[in-house]
Amino acid sequence: MTAVLDASSRWLPARLGEVEELLREATVGYGETIGADADATLDAGGKRLRPMLVLLCAGPEQSGGVVRAAAAIELVHMATLVHDDVLDDAPLRRGLPTVAATSGRNRAVATGDLLFSRAFALLAGAAEARAVSLLADASVALAQGELAQRRDAFDLGVSEERYLARCGLKTARLFECACLLGNDDEALREFGAGVGLAFQLLDDVLDISGPPERTGKARGTDLLDGTVTLPLIEAAKVDPGIREVDLPALDPAAAEALCDRIAATGALDRVRARALEMVAEAKRSLERTDFPPEQRHLLELVADGVVQRYS
Repeated sequence: MTAVLDASSRWLPARLGEVEELLREATVGYGETIGADADATLDAGGKRLRPMLVLLCAGPEQSGGVVRAAAAIELVHMATLVHDDVLDDAPLRRGLPTVAATSGRNRAVATGDLLFSRAFALLAGAAEARAVSLLADASVALAQGELAQRRDAFDLGVSEERYLARCGLKTARLFECACLLGNDDEALREFGAGVGLAFQLLDDVLDISGPPERTGKARGTDLLDGTVTLPLIEAAKVDPGIREVDLPALDPAAAEALCDRIAATGALDRVRARALEMVAEAKRSLERTDFPPEQRHLLELVADGVVQRYS
């Protein structure tokens, strides 16, 4: 994302700075416990990719409501991460202890709930019914995707189609929402969905390939959680014996060995290639917009950045 900021004119860093201010203000006044946990989530950082998409799709001549929408979508994203860490009993996120690990499950749930509520409070302040509807629909999709992932846990019979549908709900829909919050051009729906799916595929590749010092978590964390991803599905086509692995019985060492077995099939390269195709198709959808050259170029850089982060 540094490349995007370097290539942009002054308006984008300035608007992202306004987003950061709103994020900091969003958790003020909620006490030393839940407020501190929310602040810790903010301090853990992140690429601010979704807010950047909102701002880029809106362009430089944007209103304050767009900045509020950009902050709101990041709050929803952070809320889902906190709740995911509760469900997964995850000790680390981005190499740092999770709220669930440091403050317990109950406080983590409350922290995620606070972040969700503050997101919609920002949009209510902007008096933007369309933005509320878009983000509410995306939040429902996130919940549906999480439920689908829970239903599919440890099921080695999960199909590629079901996996992609789940990723569409749990990841791509929020990217799509970010783009539409900035601009209601339907071509941006395709752009956001394509970039979001590629992001998830590459994230799943990284879970298998590691290394932990890059991902902030152990290799094979998805396998230990019982989450069947496309690299595993692809690997089983070459090595059918993978379908016989007892996923619930895996320990960290066995998960790492299974990662090596998946990588040996060439599945990671095939999934990377699929993600590259998705990004290329997403960039082609921008040709149907009437964006000026700079705006289109910056969105293309965002799409490229999703790939480069995992190269």
